[in-house]
Amino acid sequence: MSDYRYCPQCGAGLVRREAGGLMRPTCPDDVCGFVLWDNPVPVVAALVEYGGRMLLARNVAWPEKAFGLVTGFLERDETPDQAVAREVAEELGLAATAVDLIGLYPFPQKNQLLIAYHVVAAGEIALNEELAEIRLIEPERLKAWDYGTGFAVRDWLAARAAG
Repeated sequence: MSDYRYCPQCGAGLVRREAGGLMRPTCPDDVCGFVLWDNPVPVVAALVEYGGRMLLARNVAWPEKAFGLVTGFLERDETPDQAVAREVAEELGLAATAVDLIGLYPFPQKNQLLIAYHVVAAGEIALNEELAEIRLIEPERLKAWDYGTGFAVRDWLAARAAG
């Protein structure tokens, strides 16, 4: 939940009351009608396949040995599949040659909706400043984790095994 204490429109102190079926921060007595909806933010996630192997990345802010999928925010006037291809290009320097939806995953810890894709990519890897390193893993050695983008990895592995 956001830590707003004052209305960004009129400056009144916010109060919690029912709006849209949930208790939410709102302007008192409808001073200006502001409601802090605090809806989840759409984030794209790429399970990147590169040269037949799966690419996991470590963000510079993460501890060593912590690897995950390439992720990024959906931008205005951009479709999710365009966003995930852009993120792969920006963070890895690779071109997406195929983009297939894996699924949608709520990530309440970060108030996000993850839109996960399997992205086949080509080109020369060139990490941007967000990434510290990558790992290339044979698909049969890939293991899912129990939070966030790990659920997309789980579903991709299950679909691959069934396919």
